[in-house]
Amino acid sequence: MISVLIAAVGIFGTAIGAALTAAIAAKSDGRRQAALERQHAREQQTHADRQLRELRSEHLRWRRERRQTAYLDLLEALSSADRANQRYFRALRSEPEPVAVDEARLAEIRELFKGAEKAHYKVILEGPHSVAQAAHALLKELGDLVCAVEEFVQARATAGDVVEFRRKVDTAGTNFLSSHRAFLEAARVALDEILDAA
Repeated sequence: MISVLIAAVGIFGTAIGAALTAAIAAKSDGRRQAALERQHAREQQTHADRQLRELRSEHLRWRRERRQTAYLDLLEALSSADRANQRYFRALRSEPEPVAVDEARLAEIRELFKGAEKAHYKVILEGPHSVAQAAHALLKELGDLVCAVEEFVQARATAGDVVEFRRKVDTAGTNFLSSHRAFLEAARVALDEILDAA
């Protein structure tokens, strides 16, 4: 009977040991599984964050390229209108006698100015606000310069006193150059901000 009791205690002890081992193993497996799930979730989040950063960086590069193109288009259009305006002004200034108004040249300058206005709208759309304001000021100054040259042309054609009109052209030209520098600085800062954000 004692041997049966010893055997029963041995079986009972083995069963309890096996049950405890199974419980500990299950708890350990549960912890391991939870740790693996947390690690997997972190990896997924890291991957999603990396994809988001890459997408944002790609978008910022795209935005920078679009802005740069808009800024350059505006500068080219302004330059074309300004060169045509300057050529006409210089040609008239070098003439000793009154010269009739060259309507074809004035029409060309106006048309080039309209092209600059169109390019200006792209800059307003692309932004940022500081560059749009600088572009608007620059376009206004070119418009003032074109008007000053037209006034000079009219005075020159009627053999009037051109000194005051010449001074207006010089002042408008100086203001245009100042606005040009301000636009370039605002555009450069805006483009650099995009690079820094990327």
